[in-house]
This record gives sequence, structure tokens and C-alpha cells, in this order.
Amino acid sequence: MSVVAVALALAAALAGVRGPPPGASWQWQLQGRLDARVPARVYDVDGFDATAAAVARLQRRGRFVVCYLSVGAWERWRPDRDRFPAALRGRPNGWPGERWLDIRRLRALAGPLRARIAMCARKGFDAVEPDNVDGWANATGFPLTAADQLRFNRWVARTAHAHGLAVALKNDLAQARALAPAFDFAIVEQCFEHRTCRLTRPFRRAGKAVLDAEYALPRARFCPAARRLGISAIRKRPALGAWRAAC
Repeated sequence: MSVVAVALALAAALAGVRGPPPGASWQWQLQGRLDARVPARVYDVDGFDATAAAVARLQRRGRFVVCYLSVGAWERWRPDRDRFPAALRGRPNGWPGERWLDIRRLRALAGPLRARIAMCARKGFDAVEPDNVDGWANATGFPLTAADQLRFNRWVARTAHAHGLAVALKNDLAQARALAPAFDFAIVEQCFEHRTCRLTRPFRRAGKAVLDAEYALPRARFCPAARRLGISAIRKRPALGAWRAAC
């Protein structure tokens, strides 16, 4: 483990920041009216849409509540969209109204991204899920490198920890080994379908939770392996409404 990684882990520990326990059940709902009845230990909900009151209600029921944010892509419907300069918006990322951001321009992005993370802290969330942190492996319209992504992702983790929030590494499994010391848990998509779950090993070996969502495979095709590996896996529909089928 590098000196920087040790320092990041120590800072998080001293701040009392901790992710959900390995094997915790989870729910991921970013669309529709929030359904608080799902028997899941971890709730991952949209940071802008969820109110502080809703977060508090979930926590009173013993839930660990995660704040979903996009940090590596611009979203045209967000109230702070104009804080992201047009020159930093690249190609579409595959979702309507979203464009990759030039994460190399951290000085320009730091202000609005800090404000988003601070919003999660004010609302009382336990953790943040920063999405779109794998631009270096996609056609963003910018010549992003692996080193650019590592620098950006570590900055996001430090910023979340500075606000007292745990932080999840979202996908970017190709850099999981380098980033696991800086992040408290991992959220991945379709790792069983794409046969990439082995790349979550640095988190599992460190005793950190790995939360997976599958969209196409029937549960019989991934639940036995998920239980064996200690991965918290669920079946979801891509729209990420309230529907969920757990292992």
C-alpha cells in the first residue's frame, strides 16, 4: 500500500467514516416515489431528489443511506447545471441529457462538485455514490488517461471524507486495486454478467462491502456465486425504480 493510500485510509478512520458492512442487503432507487418499505439495510437514493426528512426517516428505521451523485458527467436537468462550463462538457455518455466532463479541469469542477457533496452532508446522508468515474475507459471526447482518473477519483474520495461521508467506488473496476484504499465500499453493475466480479477482490479482502446490480441475468445465474463471494447482489430494471429482486 502506498504512503498516499495509507494516509487516506487513516484520515477516513480518524473521521469515523465507515461504509456499510459486507453482505448488507441493499436497495437502489433513483426514479419514482421513494418506497421505504423494502427490507434492505442500505438505501441508495438520488441526492437531489431525496429530502433531509426522507433520509432521517430511513435512518430511524436502521438504514444506511447513500447519496447518489454524478460527478463525472453533466446532467442537463440538475438545478446547478450552469455551474459546469460548456467547454468541459464532452460527448454523450449513453443516457439522455448527459455528457462526460473533462475531469482534468479539476480547478473548474471543484466548486460545483464540492457543493454537491456538501448538499449530501447537509441532508444527513451516511455516504455518497459518485457516478461516472470511469471516463478514462470511455469515449468522452477528451484524451483522459488512467492517471487523470486516479487523481480525480481520489480527490472525490478525500472531499467526501472531509464532509464526514463514506464513499463508494462506482464501477471503474480496472482501477479497483489502486483505489480500494481510498474508498470505503464499492458499487458495481453487471459484474456477474460481464464476468468482472473478480476485480472487486481488493475491496472484499479489505473487509469492505461490494454492492452489485444485475439487469439481465436471472437470479439463479448469479445469486449462488454472490453468496459465495460475499457480494450483495440484486436484480434491478435499468430505470432503477422501486422494483427489486434480492438474492
